[in-house]
Amino acid sequence: MKRLFIYSMLVASSLGAMTSCSDFLDVKPVGAVSEEELLNQEGVNYAITGMYSSMLTQEYFAAPLTNYAYGDVLGGSANKGSTFTDQSDFSNLETYAITTDNGYLNTKWKVVYEGVYRANNVINMIDKIKDELSSVKGVSKDFYTEAIAQARFFRGFWHFEGMKLFGAAIPYVGSEEFASDVNPKVSNVDESGNYIYIWDKVAEDLQFAYDNLPDIWASDKGRVNKWAAAAFLAKLRLYQSSPYNGTNGTSDHWADAKALLEAIIANGQDNNGTKFKLADTYEDLFTAGSADWSGESVFDIQRTISGSQVITNSIEGSWHTAPPGGMGTSGWGFYQPSYELVNSHIVDESGLPYLDKSYQDKPALTTLTDNIPHTDLEVFTDPRLDISTGRFDVPYWDWTVPSILDGWVRDIANGGPYMNKKRQPKKADKGGTSVSTETSSTAKNYHLIRYADVLLWYAEVLIHDGNYKEAGKYINEVRARAANSYVKGVDAATMLPTSTSYVLDDKVNGKLDSNAAANYRVGLYPDSQFNSKDGALAALRFERKLELAMEGHRWYDLARWGIAYDEISNYITYEKRHLGKFANCVYNAKWVTLPIPNDQIVTMEGVLVQNENWK
Repeated sequence: MKRLFIYSMLVASSLGAMTSCSDFLDVKPVGAVSEEELLNQEGVNYAITGMYSSMLTQEYFAAPLTNYAYGDVLGGSANKGSTFTDQSDFSNLETYAITTDNGYLNTKWKVVYEGVYRANNVINMIDKIKDELSSVKGVSKDFYTEAIAQARFFRGFWHFEGMKLFGAAIPYVGSEEFASDVNPKVSNVDESGNYIYIWDKVAEDLQFAYDNLPDIWASDKGRVNKWAAAAFLAKLRLYQSSPYNGTNGTSDHWADAKALLEAIIANGQDNNGTKFKLADTYEDLFTAGSADWSGESVFDIQRTISGSQVITNSIEGSWHTAPPGGMGTSGWGFYQPSYELVNSHIVDESGLPYLDKSYQDKPALTTLTDNIPHTDLEVFTDPRLDISTGRFDVPYWDWTVPSILDGWVRDIANGGPYMNKKRQPKKADKGGTSVSTETSSTAKNYHLIRYADVLLWYAEVLIHDGNYKEAGKYINEVRARAANSYVKGVDAATMLPTSTSYVLDDKVNGKLDSNAAANYRVGLYPDSQFNSKDGALAALRFERKLELAMEGHRWYDLARWGIAYDEISNYITYEKRHLGKFANCVYNAKWVTLPIPNDQIVTMEGVLVQNENWK
């Protein structure tokens, strides 16, 4: 049941929508009803719904929770796409011409603190009627406690969203600050000018949520349960323990992360009561009807189709889902997988990736001759490639087999020849799990955390502890699932299955599957890969790159691991062979965080100080 978001626009209008001003917390209540009228259980439920609806940010480019502009484009997994002059702030991020006045960063900052505002608004409301709500039965505790737990989860969630991008020394706006002023000016330094890192304050919010949320919400399945809270707390502790570049106020919380991840693996479940597990196939994760409750979703942005509106509750802003124009009624040219990402899916005779980056020495898989794109389908790749990426001469879901640039790639010289695919609906979804008049709409949830993420985090913790062989089991568990499905060959005219000479060489299960759309191969890492920390880390990091491709994670991983400078410098060197816009790009070794927007520093009148990597 996805009812939780259906009234999001109503609630946003009654509780206060975002404006375009530059105040620190730029939210002024614009009321259809007064606060007094909302001070009851029904009103609180409306406020809670508005808090959840903040995940549908309405910001296609700068601030959807997919983080494709930062995680994927900044991280080298995708090119911005479209034309170079389209969305200049985006082009500046893509080419690492990053400044403190970039409008995308200012928008992201405001969206983060809009989310914090909504969470604090709920806490403030329900504290005023605590006695009344404490007497109301909840799912596992009383209504008051469970409402506070949800609000504290989102307060932690949004602060962490800001920390991942701007660093851990950003203002923490708690209940006291919120009660003192609707636009509180909270400093990120103490009286001596030392940065105030908010890791532990955010952890307290997420810990409270973990301790007090129910295991499942049987009748409100879009709500956050205790296991989702545990996953975000584990992620926070993992980030807090990561090296970055010796900055960001990090400290050792590996043991905390490990205990949480072990609890999730042993007991975690979704709101259907399904114990967490990997979905049967990689494709299932991105297919409407199977994507939402496969057992792999730990916490999702809920999406649904209701009525015959153009986009309804599957709004694009929640992840920038706009497809290539070749699909039908509309299309944008943004968000194209990079040459580097695609070539990194090439595998060796054992079905393993080239961890030494020698895939960069091989020709690009798609090239252009007389303005016609051609893809070398003979080259064996990881089968996950054609789920994450649209390639010419390979079926684009069930829409067609792209063969010409028109409608699919707006400017190949700027964005390359590949298309985003993972989030797009299938043609068969139209009129059911997709609106028939708008191909970009889909009922597929967006997975903010999925179980594969949890397993790979746990492998990372085990590597830190020196348990390399055990870590390998979890990495290979994720990798093995890749062998369970592949894109089949079809007749381009009818889109019906057809015979091909291409295969899935399944080294995991020791079999050869026929009639593939291209040659695929996948195998497991040998035990020897995990003889050392370096070998184990190389496998772990590459598996995250492939498994989570085009899901908005890459730059954040590189930054926290302290390898962003090396990896992105290498990416620039490779990608500029194909795209001239990277010819003079340089990545700064300090950039493990992005700058606090100058507009916010000016507005805060000296209370807010630029982070240490951008002074």
